[in-house]
Amino acid sequence: MLPNTGKLAGCTVFITGASRGIGKAIALKAAKDGANIVIAAKTAQAHPKLPGTIYTAAEEIKAAGGKALPCIVDVRDEEQISSAVEKAVEKFGGIDILVNNASAISLTNTLETPTKKVDLMMNVNTRGTYLTSKACIPYLKKSKVAHILNLSPPLNLNPLWFKQHCAYTIAKYGMSMCVLGMAEEFKGEIAVNALWPRTAIHTAAMDMLGGSGVESQCRKVDIMADAAYCIFKKPKSFTGNFIIDENILKEEGIKNFDVYAITPGHPLLPDFFLDEQPAMVTKKADSYGAVPELKEEKTQPPPKARSGAVEETFRIVKDSLSDDIVKATQAVYQFELSGEDGGTWFLDLKSKGGNVGYGEPSDQADVVMSMSTDDFVKMFSGKLKPTMAFMSGKLKIKGNMALAIKLEKLMNQMNSKL
Repeated sequence: MLPNTGKLAGCTVFITGASRGIGKAIALKAAKDGANIVIAAKTAQAHPKLPGTIYTAAEEIKAAGGKALPCIVDVRDEEQISSAVEKAVEKFGGIDILVNNASAISLTNTLETPTKKVDLMMNVNTRGTYLTSKACIPYLKKSKVAHILNLSPPLNLNPLWFKQHCAYTIAKYGMSMCVLGMAEEFKGEIAVNALWPRTAIHTAAMDMLGGSGVESQCRKVDIMADAAYCIFKKPKSFTGNFIIDENILKEEGIKNFDVYAITPGHPLLPDFFLDEQPAMVTKKADSYGAVPELKEEKTQPPPKARSGAVEETFRIVKDSLSDDIVKATQAVYQFELSGEDGGTWFLDLKSKGGNVGYGEPSDQADVVMSMSTDDFVKMFSGKLKPTMAFMSGKLKIKGNMALAIKLEKLMNQMNSKL
């Protein structure tokens, strides 16, 4: 991992959403240099599902060697932002670095996103970033360091990234557009950049989104903290960049990324908004079910329907079942399959020994998965990762997400037989 250089000693870093996750990790990294950290977050009392408050974060920052100022800030409230900025300047004499980390997420499509959620994402992600930046800029202009860092993605207009969660994408891209605009507006005065992870990062929010078991496909928050630290060391002229954590660390000479993995060697879940190789976008988007505008006509005939392939897959699944699997899973899955050999199928991993079959399960399903028969067969044979199928819209899931993740683990065990 990246060593500390002491370069942020005495710097004041204002971080939104710093009571946990990536925000807190960036705070602790800077604190090891002896930085002053303003923890601008709304968690003053412990959340039942999410650990950490502004006060517990402050204790950790002090223990790491920094100074801490915990401030109750909901970035939707302009007065709370202004008050925290004033307190920071009063206590530490100025602001050198702003990290816009606070974010709200709902990975739902247009018809399933309530207006309340749309407003939350727009107000926290885009508006909150804009207002916090606006409040800090007069003080950042006076700093020799002068950095704004937004935790937001590169502006990728591939329709794939809008298709399944349009509101979330718009809200995150709003943060990135602040980078685009402010980097140009304050060129020479303040460096304004964006940072985004190449892979999923393990946070409490990720656990809520992905369910138990998702952590093995993630990296630790440390990779984002190290990447942010690299950016803060750069001059004001380093501005308007959309940085990927892994790329900037490679430039710093980091070669071993296993140190950042929760489970070294385990395949990692790629993050949203990244087409890893531009030349592959068309090919990838096609395989994910998106329709790029420019695409060569394919001359080969369409693949033949898999007659009985679903039935055969379920037969193999049934042969693989055991009391241990049932005991470990405790869930009923229903599959709504379109196409040849489709219809409603079920996988009962609650009743003794387990059961599979055509039609609806006798007990209510905990998870309902909708997809094509072809993708179903690919998924169970390991040729299509359920997570990727879900992210790209090939797989729709209703019900308990944690139990859906359990099924992915089960598939990995079965792949050798399918």
